[in-house]
Amino acid sequence: MGALELAVIAVLIFAAATLYSCVGHAGASAYLAVMALAGLEPRVMKPAALSLNVLVAVIATVRFYRAGCFSWKLFWPFAVASVPAALVGGMLALPTTLYRQVVGVVLLYAAYRLFWNRASGATVAIRPPPLPVALILGTFIGFLSGITGVGGGIFLSPVLLLAGWADPRHTAGVSAMFILVNSFAGLSGNLALVPHLPVAIAPWAVAAVAGGVLGSSIGSRRLASQNLRRVLAVVLVVASVKLILVR
Repeated sequence: MGALELAVIAVLIFAAATLYSCVGHAGASAYLAVMALAGLEPRVMKPAALSLNVLVAVIATVRFYRAGCFSWKLFWPFAVASVPAALVGGMLALPTTLYRQVVGVVLLYAAYRLFWNRASGATVAIRPPPLPVALILGTFIGFLSGITGVGGGIFLSPVLLLAGWADPRHTAGVSAMFILVNSFAGLSGNLALVPHLPVAIAPWAVAAVAGGVLGSSIGSRRLASQNLRRVLAVVLVVASVKLILVR
């Protein structure tokens, strides 16, 4: 991989981290999309995406927490079930073809979520989630996060909003920390299989951190532009098609 291609990937990672961290996400689905378009091997994509996710999620968590957009009461039932499931998922290595198909479907879902975004101004009666439901959902999302290399925010956020368990700002804050703990757990499990990260992870990490700082600073005060989110959705769709159809 040449220097120009590495630089282009870094720029795209910066853009993805900025947009995703605006809403409390860390950008793993976009990182996977960028790596898929660049032709990286699946065994490299997963640990690299999780590593970048951890960095951006730390920044987003701190920003949203300081802005008062977090609830421990809402966070813990999902997290206590998701972390061990993400660890187990990270330890599993799917066959290359199956991994490409699973991640491709996840990217399509992420694109759908970016195109369709519930209005942040809507009035919703907030109520706490039933504990058994939160534990079951946390387990499922955590396992899917670990096995694919995403943090799980793209799955948790719509559930919290549609079920009326959180408003958009608290959804962003809870999702940020949820992504952090699941990404760390998934990465810990995966490093047992892939002990070394790609050399290019250093400049990509710098780009991700810079984007995370910018995006979370904006997002902790207001939500991201819907038009920008839709542009990113198109990238995810293209990458998804490449993963599913191109061998």
